[in-house]
Amino acid sequence: MKAKQETPLLFRKHRAEEWIGRIYTTFCVTLLIVVIFSIVYFVASKGVSTFAVNGISLSEFLFGTEWLPDNNQFGALPFIFGSFITSLLAAVIASPLSVCAALFMTEIMPSWGKKVLQPVVELLAGIPSVVYGFIGLSVLVPFLRDIFPGQGIGVAAGSLVLSIMILPTITSIATDALGSLPRNLKEASYGLGATRWQTIAGVVLPTVMPSVLTGVVLGMARAFGEALAVQMVIGNAPHIPRSLFESASTLTSVITLNMSNTVMGSAQNNALWSMALILLFMTFVFVFVVRLLERRAKI
Repeated sequence: MKAKQETPLLFRKHRAEEWIGRIYTTFCVTLLIVVIFSIVYFVASKGVSTFAVNGISLSEFLFGTEWLPDNNQFGALPFIFGSFITSLLAAVIASPLSVCAALFMTEIMPSWGKKVLQPVVELLAGIPSVVYGFIGLSVLVPFLRDIFPGQGIGVAAGSLVLSIMILPTITSIATDALGSLPRNLKEASYGLGATRWQTIAGVVLPTVMPSVLTGVVLGMARAFGEALAVQMVIGNAPHIPRSLFESASTLTSVITLNMSNTVMGSAQNNALWSMALILLFMTFVFVFVVRLLERRAKI
């Protein structure tokens, strides 16, 4: 009799908890959507002001090479080029190292590799970017200066620092992809007489390649948006470099260096917001590419 009396109370309690959970979840999702759209609207409205209010030509901004705010010349091509070249070089350097580290932890020596190498990779992900920049400025730049022509600061130094920074991202995604690979694929390859390296090259890597490319794209997205570490070693010169050992600049470094020195609403301030809009647009492009790769991996 007592159990029958408690059943309606428990039912009402569970219903109340369910409604509270739904309301809280809906509030969080709505807040997240509002924040995202607010950020996009704010950055877009400020970035478009360069062309709508200040009268700067879009083609001049995207393809101009002269950055002279005092003369009302805002050519952002050197900074766009610097962001792309450092991100691409960082991905080219980090991708083979990441894939090899993931293969070592999953295929070659999984027990010892995960105990030793995985904590090291996770430690790299937790190091602040200013520490990477300071080490690059203190160790990497003098090393490049002693071996190659130039002052050591430049595209090469920025790319090397970024490659170490994105290494944990690509390694973690590649490790998860290799760890989730069905075991029967490898066993079928071994059953046909293939060696371990033949199995890795002919079966494992082609199967997980979409997931590995997803990690590469996410690594490039982080490299493209990194500011402080690159700013410390790239030289921050407003021109297109002719070699990897010349000083250059990126969109993020220009924004961080100049935003606090400009007046809100001025042409130079709006031009910096236009650079931020380019960074935001490239983030959407990276997300779109990741979605395409994930869809390809599911097929």
